[in-house]
Amino acid sequence: MHQLKLFLSIAICLVLSSACNSKKESKVEAGKYTITSPLKIDTVFTKEYVAEIQSVQNVEIRAKVKGFIETISVDEGQSVKAGQLLFTIRPREYEAELIKSKAEVKKAEVDAQNAKSLSDKNIISKSELAMALAKLEQARADESLAELYVSYTKVKAPFNGVIDRLKFKSGSLIDEGTLLTTISNNKEVYAYFNVSESEYLDYKMGGKNNVVSLMLANNEVHKFKGKIETIEGEFDKNTGSIAFRAKFPNPNFLLKHGETGKVQLNIDLKNAILIPQKSTYELQDKVYVYVVDENNVVKARNIKIKQRLNNIYVIESGLNENDKFIFDGTQSVKEDDKVRTTFIPARQSVSFK
Repeated sequence: MHQLKLFLSIAICLVLSSACNSKKESKVEAGKYTITSPLKIDTVFTKEYVAEIQSVQNVEIRAKVKGFIETISVDEGQSVKAGQLLFTIRPREYEAELIKSKAEVKKAEVDAQNAKSLSDKNIISKSELAMALAKLEQARADESLAELYVSYTKVKAPFNGVIDRLKFKSGSLIDEGTLLTTISNNKEVYAYFNVSESEYLDYKMGGKNNVVSLMLANNEVHKFKGKIETIEGEFDKNTGSIAFRAKFPNPNFLLKHGETGKVQLNIDLKNAILIPQKSTYELQDKVYVYVVDENNVVKARNIKIKQRLNNIYVIESGLNENDKFIFDGTQSVKEDDKVRTTFIPARQSVSFK
């Protein structure tokens, strides 16, 4: 019995000793951290901007006269040529008005000719002749207007394009100004996107690379590159941004008016200071890193971010290329800790993937 108690006491001591040693080893391992330095490099990164796609030409087709739609010569989504007939509005009333106007012109021409003969013989005054000639001009103007209204009964395509939804069917009664459909010229498209003031300044003061790509809603990139053509004249006071316009070729008519996408703009960065995002932490909307001084003492330092990439921060201020900071393990270290460190070069710490 005495031997059994002795054996149990020895076993318990061994277990406790092992646990104590394990804790000591764990504490030592917890105090060892990998540190690195910021990477200073000339690089290029791709910035994405939400874009609204618009046709180079997008026009509403509206009726210019009141009447019944007699025929519809196109279908929705159909490609049409400039001058192609789209709609016919019943023309009979307008043709009758034209016939009447032509008759008025003939009558006015006869009256004017008679008035001239009488005026040449001093039978009527010059003012009466002038009045007859004015009536002739008025009759001719009425005839031209009647011809114009007749032409308005034939609604034609103003340019090559694609027909949008048809708003009415044959037989519908419409008023002057009624929207019949929309036509879009999608051979080329515009992509409008908004840029912040600082990014605008970087673009204007930098290389001004105006070649852009377009990421579509299905995450596929449009086959054809675009070019930034224009920038609006003033910033939006509410958003602090300014609108850019890029033009993209669209020979296969894949892109449609009203579509959305993301414009991808390559931006050059000279002497950029880069650090991995995993080495930072946020507190009260500010970003910090743990800098390690020459005595291996940890100090929290606030940094200002210029650009946020996939897994990298571009630093505007707060760090330089000679600083050393905790690369991994920011969750387990705190201010004024003295740590043991292993250094890895900056190029190994920053991944561009």
